[in-house]
Amino acid sequence: MTVKAQFDHTNCDGCPIRHRAVCAHCDTDELEELEGIKYYRSFEAGQTIIWSGDQMSFVGSVVSGIASLTQTMEDGRTQMVGLLLPSDFVGRPGRETAPYDVQATTDVVMCCFRKKPFEDLMNSTPHIAHRLLQMTLDELDAAREWMLVLGRKTAREKIASLLSIIARRDASVSQKVQSGPIVFDLPLTREAMADYLGLTLETVSRQISALKRDSVISLEGKRHVTIPDMARLMDEAGDDSDGGFLI
Repeated sequence: MTVKAQFDHTNCDGCPIRHRAVCAHCDTDELEELEGIKYYRSFEAGQTIIWSGDQMSFVGSVVSGIASLTQTMEDGRTQMVGLLLPSDFVGRPGRETAPYDVQATTDVVMCCFRKKPFEDLMNSTPHIAHRLLQMTLDELDAAREWMLVLGRKTAREKIASLLSIIARRDASVSQKVQSGPIVFDLPLTREAMADYLGLTLETVSRQISALKRDSVISLEGKRHVTIPDMARLMDEAGDDSDGGFLI
């Protein structure tokens, strides 16, 4: 079921992803052109946003919430191949159909643009085309880094890496903090984490319990996570990054 977004969509300056989304470099006139072709849609957790192979009538950005990208193999097995976090772009200009199933993992709000007018606007607005190229290259870098996570890191490092990615993106668009505790609700079940990381459910549960026992994280219930010291979590992830997600 699609419902109305629960925020003022008439003021782009108040948008929580304004400076990270595809419109980040747009000036006032360009934002007005985007305004004429955009609309908001909300999806409930578990709802499919796009089915693989569907005709794409829109492209857009995740404003809030998290969605998963899933690919189904010929024998019916499915594999989660990616996560869409706030400010991530959905759809590809010039591509007619969706390559993956996109499903709302949490409640999701999307800022959508009618596809054909958006493609026309890209051709006349270098700021949009350039920003989309930047985002595509960032996505490629992230995919390469994720290959390292899956191929070389230990189970504990994999869990810490996933938590750090979600925490940094949550902090960048919601809490706007770069120091002190970071608090968020884990958007994935442990089963989904196991699927995404190539681990067993038992291993995921064991490693989360170990991180909690060692005070790297604190946990209320199964999903309410507090990270007291982000630098320590990054160390556990085997990551010496300077926190590039917090641009």
